[in-house]
Amino acid sequence: AIMLAKFIACRITHSNTVLSNALVSIVNVTAGSFALYSLVLAAKPRDLDHPYGHGKVEFISAAIEGSLVATAGGIIIYRAVMAWIAGVHVHELGMGALIVGLSGVVNSMMGIALRGRGRREHSAALEAGGTHLLTDAWSTAALVLGLLLIHFTGLMWLDSVFALAFATFIIWQGLRVVRRSVGGIMDETDMAVASELIGILDAHRRPGWIDIHNFRVIKFGSTLHIDCHVTLPYYYSLEKAHAEISYMDELVNRNSGREVELFIHMDPCIPASCPVCLITDCPVRQAVFTKRVPWTLATALENKKHGVG
Repeated sequence: AIMLAKFIACRITHSNTVLSNALVSIVNVTAGSFALYSLVLAAKPRDLDHPYGHGKVEFISAAIEGSLVATAGGIIIYRAVMAWIAGVHVHELGMGALIVGLSGVVNSMMGIALRGRGRREHSAALEAGGTHLLTDAWSTAALVLGLLLIHFTGLMWLDSVFALAFATFIIWQGLRVVRRSVGGIMDETDMAVASELIGILDAHRRPGWIDIHNFRVIKFGSTLHIDCHVTLPYYYSLEKAHAEISYMDELVNRNSGREVELFIHMDPCIPASCPVCLITDCPVRQAVFTKRVPWTLATALENKKHGVG
């Protein structure tokens, strides 16, 4: 309905600025279709062919959406340059501004709702869709101001200038979405998420958890997969070590607000671990306790046991 309203406004005004906004609505509808399909597929349970689930499809959907946005920007630039050369005149800008402005209000409401839901559900597809609609809403507000400026000044060439500026903005936004999506597909570490999870473990740290290192986070839709190494006292029984690891799993899932799968490799402590070990009554301690090493991105991402030095 929003797309139809914008094309009616374009028909009324013959404005390339309005046309550029209408073309983005085509992208909105197409990208929404991809996003809907990706959400349905991502909700499917894991199977033998997809042991980690189907959540990665959300990143593909977001990448397609970003690519479509950037392509629309290129088309807008071409149309604006051609109109500038031909000297196309615009008219009925007041009515066009009203129609486009109302569509922008609706887009902003949908964008806020989608982005909020995407963040709560940790859905890349929903959040990308919401961000896209909010970007469209803000650019529509600027577009309306531009139409009114043309209406009151009579400077028709401003229509192509505003269209070019709008196209540059949405190309930049589209490429940003593509960049984030490719990062997700390539399993790029989300430093904010990794820092949050490491912080949860550090805040509830037990004395026997000597260190955590080689910490890696992979996102599969709303599910996080973590693998890391945890150094435990070498004299722990297998049953005791398993209980500690299971508690870590429970701790992260309870406090992170999302589904997390942990794959933890258990390392035995070594003499170099003694200065950072928090166990006060360790029966095999070979060096006095020196300091507590906080678990942060700097200490947990590196692939080596903690020590003093």
